[in-house]
Amino acid sequence: MSEVTAASGTVHWIGAGLSTGSGLAATCDAADRVRLCHRTEERAARSLEALGLTGRAEPRAYTREALAAELAPGDVVVSMLPAPEHAPLLAVCVERGAHFACSSYVSDAVLDQVPAAEAAGVVVLTECGLDPGIDHLFAHSLIARAEAEIGADSAASYRLTSYCGGIPAVPNDFKYRFSWAPAGVLNALRSPARYVEDGTETTADRPWEATRPHLIDGEAFEVYPNRDSVPFVEQYGLPGTWKPETFVRGTLRLDGWLRAWDTVFEELKAGDDRRITALAQELARTYPTTDADRDRVVLAVSLDVRGGSGATWSGRYLLDLVGTAEESAMARCVSRTLALGVRHILDGSLPPGLVRAAETAERSEEWLAELAGEGVPFTLRAG
Repeated sequence: MSEVTAASGTVHWIGAGLSTGSGLAATCDAADRVRLCHRTEERAARSLEALGLTGRAEPRAYTREALAAELAPGDVVVSMLPAPEHAPLLAVCVERGAHFACSSYVSDAVLDQVPAAEAAGVVVLTECGLDPGIDHLFAHSLIARAEAEIGADSAASYRLTSYCGGIPAVPNDFKYRFSWAPAGVLNALRSPARYVEDGTETTADRPWEATRPHLIDGEAFEVYPNRDSVPFVEQYGLPGTWKPETFVRGTLRLDGWLRAWDTVFEELKAGDDRRITALAQELARTYPTTDADRDRVVLAVSLDVRGGSGATWSGRYLLDLVGTAEESAMARCVSRTLALGVRHILDGSLPPGLVRAAETAERSEEWLAELAGEGVPFTLRAG
């Protein structure tokens, strides 16, 4: 493996959208120099003022060409841009010998550049937000605890569920408010979901049709599978002698969401792209998140294991956070986790090449302890 390029101490934070919160301030604390790049220098300066960071970071107008001109070997680029923008930005980083960090899933376009990044000593930090991110940390921690009790070489069956949602702190009639593009929410619902149920791989072509009730500490929610859960069996390193009865990563919504969205689902079933685009615009106008609204993030990851000898083990992590007037819960969870990863790029503790927020139980425990001390509270029940 190539040696990691020593961090220069300069961080370029690209984008100041709804997920950029106190993590940017934490990055200012950790880095020697921070530049916030936004659509215009004026908008970047306004964002810094709103975050109370005027004078602590330098505002910049963002273009890839302008960024490339300022990048030096060992700089860190944090991408808060939409996922399709990550790969072109990573290409600039690899060319300039700069490290890269984002909170998104690893795309094929990003994965294709990992060998070149590793050869250049560049860290490619991904899946380092809330979901994906903290959910991975929770899962790795639970699995390690279960292995210690049941035995990694013992025959066992297990149920692992990981549900996350950004929901209104005060429910409305629609059981949801949009803090990001409704088109993205609707298109995610149009994508099939693959998961394990009753020991069998299952695909839901319409994920909302697999919605079921889910109780958390006596409070009723609704959950449904999202994306492809199956590859995470391997990514989480579950023992080969353990067989999944249930393995699902999904989305959490308020109780009553399925009924409230009935007319939306009818449009999704019809599949008229033009009508769905118009619907997204209607929903954005009708159910926006305003300055007066507070969001709530709920992330619940549970693991139940039954050994062949009859021994059992159960554990659950719960993160339940309500936003404040100063910062949304979503921004805190995403940006604080990403800032933690950036700090570990700066201190040289991450290797070159592809790195996810959680790849070992040991690192998960360390990062969870750090997050808990930095304003991202959660609870663990295990035994």
